Amino acid sequence: MGKKIIIIGAGGVGNVVAKKCAMNPVYFSEIILASRTLRKCDAIAEECKKIGLPTEIRTAQVDADQVPELVALFKKERPYLVINVALPYQDLTIMDACLESGVHYMDTANYEPKDEAKFEYSWQWAYQDQFKQAGLMALLGCGFDPGVTGVYTAYANKHYFDEMHYLDIIDCNAGDHGKAFATNFNPEINIREITQKGKYWENGRWIEIEPMSIHKPIDYPNIGPKESYLLYHEELESLTKNFPSIKRARFWMTFGQAYLTHLEVLQNVGMTSIAPIKFNGMDIVPLEFLKAVLPEPGTLGENYSGQTSIGCQIKGIKDGKEATYYVWNNCHHADCYQEVQAQGVSYTTGVPAMIGAALMIEGTWNAAGVYNVEEMDPDPFMELLNIHGLPWNELHNSTLPHEY
Repeated sequence: MGKKIIIIGAGGVGNVVAKKCAMNPVYFSEIILASRTLRKCDAIAEECKKIGLPTEIRTAQVDADQVPELVALFKKERPYLVINVALPYQDLTIMDACLESGVHYMDTANYEPKDEAKFEYSWQWAYQDQFKQAGLMALLGCGFDPGVTGVYTAYANKHYFDEMHYLDIIDCNAGDHGKAFATNFNPEINIREITQKGKYWENGRWIEIEPMSIHKPIDYPNIGPKESYLLYHEELESLTKNFPSIKRARFWMTFGQAYLTHLEVLQNVGMTSIAPIKFNGMDIVPLEFLKAVLPEPGTLGENYSGQTSIGCQIKGIKDGKEATYYVWNNCHHADCYQEVQAQGVSYTTGVPAMIGAALMIEGTWNAAGVYNVEEMDPDPFMELLNIHGLPWNELHNSTLPHEY
């Protein structure tokens, strides 16, 4: 029997989560979509009604920075679960409100403070005892990366390896949205992520590199070779903690030359800074201003061509012999737009959030405390990926691009 949920956030990902949940009343009997901007919630709810999705969506206005506002909403609605697809700055306020209201919690991106471009799980892992004592579950990072990449790694560990030694997460967006410069998810978060120093795990320690300084072409299925850049990404922190046999873990993402050129110019003129500056007597943050003039990621879906390819390439030992495993999903932007009026990057984040929520609601993933997705049984999640729009492929014992 389905349960009531609240979704916080009405951007590109919130749109996908709301629609995919509304398509699955067996899990989600009531849906409230809440955001600071009510008109965005209303527009998504109206679209769902227009296309005849089975679960009706109600809307609410809430400031996710304000714990009292969140608590008032949660206590009024009494949901089973809150799905947080708002900004990463708001993770802790929403977790606080869930604890105060007795509600389970889930998100797709880990916390980072607004005044510092630094994201790590330590702030959220610190809630472990509070959630455990309250008998509540907090599921962290249930998007694609992080999210599906953690489930892929757990699935590989469970079925194909005695020890995993090398992990490369590879993320390619080979789509074309026709814009001169745009980001596929929140511009502020996206630019903060890629302009900070890169980092990867090797032999028990983190190795830091200058931003975008290590790159190489990687051959992506059905796409071909694309120049890929080594970044730090949050799932590396949890995966190296939860799978301590991993000797090296890296994250690679593709960027086109036009994107990088625009980004370099914006950096050079100070537009990617998060330090406030005085303008006409007011404090403004350049990156926040830049976000305001860039296209909204949720508007990029129409006429977006091409596809994404995201996967995990793993090398380790099975039965005393070296083994390799590659598991991935390719997702077509046009298919995503046809189904939920979104581009593929929003879709690949939103669908796993719906799946994780479904597993929590039916009790398959059920444990008091704070958990990353790879700590749960991967098999039911992998099964639902194939059913709900993100089918996966696998390749055993092939050559993997482990060396620079």
